[in-house]
Amino acid sequence: MAAAPHVTALADEPVDHRFKGLPPDAGGLTVGALAAERRNLFSGGFTTPVLALSAESVEHNLALLETYAERHGLAFAPHGKTSMSPQLFARQLEHGAWGITAAVPHQARVYRAFGIGRIFLANELVDAAALRWLAGELDADPDFAFVCYVDSVRGVELMDEALRAAGASRPVDVVVELGAGEGARTGARTEADCAAVADAVAGTSTLRLVGVAGYEGEVPQPSGERVRDWLRRLVALAADFDAAGRFAGLGTGEPIVISAGGSAWFDAVADVFAEIPGLSAPVLKLLRSGAYVSHDDGHYRHLTPFNRVPGEGALQPAFRLWAQVVSRPTAEQAFLNAGKRDAAYDLDLPEAQVVRSAGDGSVRAAEGISVSGLSDQHAWVRTEPGARLEVGDWVGMGLSHPCTSFDKWQLIPLVEADGTVTDFIRTFF
Repeated sequence: MAAAPHVTALADEPVDHRFKGLPPDAGGLTVGALAAERRNLFSGGFTTPVLALSAESVEHNLALLETYAERHGLAFAPHGKTSMSPQLFARQLEHGAWGITAAVPHQARVYRAFGIGRIFLANELVDAAALRWLAGELDADPDFAFVCYVDSVRGVELMDEALRAAGASRPVDVVVELGAGEGARTGARTEADCAAVADAVAGTSTLRLVGVAGYEGEVPQPSGERVRDWLRRLVALAADFDAAGRFAGLGTGEPIVISAGGSAWFDAVADVFAEIPGLSAPVLKLLRSGAYVSHDDGHYRHLTPFNRVPGEGALQPAFRLWAQVVSRPTAEQAFLNAGKRDAAYDLDLPEAQVVRSAGDGSVRAAEGISVSGLSDQHAWVRTEPGARLEVGDWVGMGLSHPCTSFDKWQLIPLVEADGTVTDFIRTFF
């Protein structure tokens, strides 16, 4: 499956004031022309702050999850909300992804604009305007595959009403979402609740039940044991539905969908999905991890399943935010020109990693240097005695939480290890 030519057309977009960090003297060039110049991030006129994405780490991470999914017999629909980048979606599809996961209708519209042919919406969709759009997409393209959650009888009623009003000719495929427990996020809380939702779906002509799904990351006080217990409930729910004939609407050879898998517990998903019993139809074991493509230097670095199963490989952090020292008011304090507008801060503060000297361009470890806080456009930096840091130096920082890193930058340089910028990653948040 390939992404649409619209992805390559992104190279024709003009470079201008909309995109922070890009060289001022590149105004008038297209993105593709600027990429073809292969400028250096540090000497090619880029301004600070500037977010860089490691070309080598992105490629490593894409390949690692591809082989992981293959090894464990999993299909893969990475959550696109992490990056909202059609170029990265295309790379994920090239690396074997079944499709791309969305959370809200806007994301699905972006995906369709760039030719994504399979979308898994990990939410109940009850917006009448969005359902009208979806009905039009399904009717216009018989090859377009779409699946979304249902988790309430009322939600089923609203979907049915909107789709009938839209004159939908193709039913929308749905999976019943099993909630991850009391106090968790969305999802029907009990198996009886799930059965009631499935019965409601069966009572419509606009919806078709194709499986079950959920998100194990919401299991209260998660541990390997608790997460696997919930996943076994999900698998048992699918088996019960199958035994009761609830998937009778599937065509010959069409699979029953069983889906889970964020970026913290996909090892548990792989383990339990390996135990799925034989059902009346093939099973699409659909993993949805998304943060892997860039990984991070905070939240996911500690939570990745590869820490628990090192034999599977290791993801590499791909982000580095470069900012410049603009003030050094005391021996213990400095300020950089990047703040909340530029760096993810909802989970962890940026991590000072390296310093590039403004004098000779040499790079050294950021020893004795730490980010202690963020203002709108400044990073507060604490320096220990003897730490080397001068006004004008560039500080390279690792970031936590990819989902709130990508969304702050519309055009991100893709940079090789020597600083050569080879491409620019466009995002649509």
